[in-house]
Amino acid sequence: MVYAAGHRDEVKGKIVQSARRLFNRHGFDNVSVDQIMAGAGLTRGGFYSYFESKSDLYAEVLGCFFTDPEWKSCWEGVEVDLASTDVGPQVVRAYLSRQHFEDVENSCPMVALPSDVSRSGERAKCAFEAVFKAMVSVLERSLVTDGRTSDGLAGNGRGRHAVAQATAALCVGGMVVARAMENRAIADELRTACMDVAFELGGWTRQESAKNRRAVSTGAV
Repeated sequence: MVYAAGHRDEVKGKIVQSARRLFNRHGFDNVSVDQIMAGAGLTRGGFYSYFESKSDLYAEVLGCFFTDPEWKSCWEGVEVDLASTDVGPQVVRAYLSRQHFEDVENSCPMVALPSDVSRSGERAKCAFEAVFKAMVSVLERSLVTDGRTSDGLAGNGRGRHAVAQATAALCVGGMVVARAMENRAIADELRTACMDVAFELGGWTRQESAKNRRAVSTGAV
């Protein structure tokens, strides 16, 4: 059978999206190849023409909008323009948004899959590291701060990189912990606190930080 141009990429994309949803919801070990292919509307027989193994697919799933230009956020009302000069605040708001908190199946893989990655092989860990480094790079280029603390320590480029790393870890870790909370009010309070601290680290305006608090309290993020 002759397929139209782009068919293979389209099918592979369906498999990746199905795996992302299922891995995010159930974890790597609890999802079978049959379930992934069924979720993509395909049969198991075609899987191995696209991926060598479930682990091979897992590394592909770890991509996100920081590393894959074709990946689109599914969080309704949340936009991140990577070309914007204020992309840093956009990333923080998106990561700690109500929409991201609630949409488990479409989570950034760094939030949903870190415990699985730690038990996985080298390729999955390298993929996870690549996504985190890309996030740090995006944040670093829009930092207002020079990386110095209030006592003037840790300046220069190394300081900026450290601030970006800490901000990225705060966003990812904050969402992981918030998701683990049973009490929604406490989870929302934690997301607000993480946003405020991330904006302080980035040197972004107090006005923006106040906007975050109002948005969280009204359910906008």
